[in-house]
Amino acid sequence: MEWLTMCAEFLKTGLFAVGGGLATLPFLTQIQEKYGWFTAEELANMIAVGESTPGPIGVNMATYVGFSSYGVLGGLLATFSLVLPSLIVIMVIARAMDKYQKNPMVQNMFAFMRPAVAGLIAAAGYSVLKIALFHPADTFWASVSWIAVAFYAVLVALLHLKPLKKLHPVVLIAAGAVIGVLLKM
Repeated sequence: MEWLTMCAEFLKTGLFAVGGGLATLPFLTQIQEKYGWFTAEELANMIAVGESTPGPIGVNMATYVGFSSYGVLGGLLATFSLVLPSLIVIMVIARAMDKYQKNPMVQNMFAFMRPAVAGLIAAAGYSVLKIALFHPADTFWASVSWIAVAFYAVLVALLHLKPLKKLHPVVLIAAGAVIGVLLKM
């Protein structure tokens, strides 16, 4: 029964998380709070690993959650459940797109979806920022991880330097991973 629940949750996530992997974060947060298959810290780690590894972050996270909860078969089922709605929708759209591409209703639908996708991605960004820079406390000032805020400010300032702009993104990702491990962030 738990396998069916996991598949249903990832099927729902795949169906409604329009806009890419980061749009899955609100759904994953809800799954984490409701079922406890992973912790908030594991979610933050999954985001970091998912952003620095090849492949869509949502697929990486579904595979991780399924595997860590139910082994190899769980990873396969969670991943398949997540991508199934997209696969079906893309197949239907691909067949209909040639015929209806110039239709004003279709163009209006895509125009309507853009702000919703932007909102989902902004919510995901807020979730990541909240996990990265804050920890539970009674007051706002006590909840701020000042080391993380200082590190973030220094990093943003350094990235505006001309020599660092020429570095390959993989070098920056590796440096961030090493610093994060050293500072236990």
